[in-house]
Amino acid sequence: MDMRTMQYYLAVVREGTISAAAEVLHVAQPSLSRQMKELEAELGVSLFERGNRRIALTEEGRVLRKRAEEMVRLMQMTKDEIAQIKNHISGSVRIGAGESISFHYLARAAAEIAQEHPEIRFHIISGDTRDLMDELNSGLIDLAVIFTDVDHALYQTITLPAEDSFALLMLKSSPLAQKDEIRFADLEGLPLIVSRASAAYISGLNDPSSLNIVATYNLIYNASLLVEDGLGYAICFERLVNTGGDSPLCMRPIVPRINNAGNLIWKKYQVFSPAVQLFIDRIRLMTFSSS
Repeated sequence: MDMRTMQYYLAVVREGTISAAAEVLHVAQPSLSRQMKELEAELGVSLFERGNRRIALTEEGRVLRKRAEEMVRLMQMTKDEIAQIKNHISGSVRIGAGESISFHYLARAAAEIAQEHPEIRFHIISGDTRDLMDELNSGLIDLAVIFTDVDHALYQTITLPAEDSFALLMLKSSPLAQKDEIRFADLEGLPLIVSRASAAYISGLNDPSSLNIVATYNLIYNASLLVEDGLGYAICFERLVNTGGDSPLCMRPIVPRINNAGNLIWKKYQVFSPAVQLFIDRIRLMTFSSS
């Protein structure tokens, strides 16, 4: 059992099928399937339960998964220690995130790490949960911040301390700007601009069929321009648009208020570069310190 075989085995477990793992690993499916059979022959046991659409592990397979994780993690720790001795960590951290005040935690961690390791590069992809999950599962990003329930069987997670609530973004000249808070009944008849997340939120308040949705968005800046130019009212997270000073816009909270905590997630059994692992460890330390 060499280290590459263990990494390939964990990839099969993580991705759920031989074909999906082969695509992620950039190896031929027959070659990967043969390596898994050779691994079983070497150990003299069956690691996978045959006949299921997705990979299911035997008891022996679960034992090997645990040991393989330890082996790969130990190897990564060794590499990290050598890198730390050289005091030279470089590489990229690819993060997908929806627009949220909780992104401040990621920004602060990135700023700290950049001071210590100036050769680390950060690549930020904006999008909603559905798009980010597709990119995470296809390996285009390392980490994602989402605002929906997490499947803990597939992903590891850190819950970020900051929470977001929904509000109505409107012109200050709107009659609704005189209200302290907005209720579902106030939304009826309004031309609404919504994201997937805010559409799900208002669907949970009442029957959304009575609402007039005129546009959808996934970046709040673009939505704010639509509001500013008179298309309608945007439902979005609070505190993401500057409504002070000379801005023609204002926000009012929508009740009932539902607080949404962001979750930083990544695929289980993933072996990261030192740069990505350093970022995860820094976020974990920051969130622990603030709790």
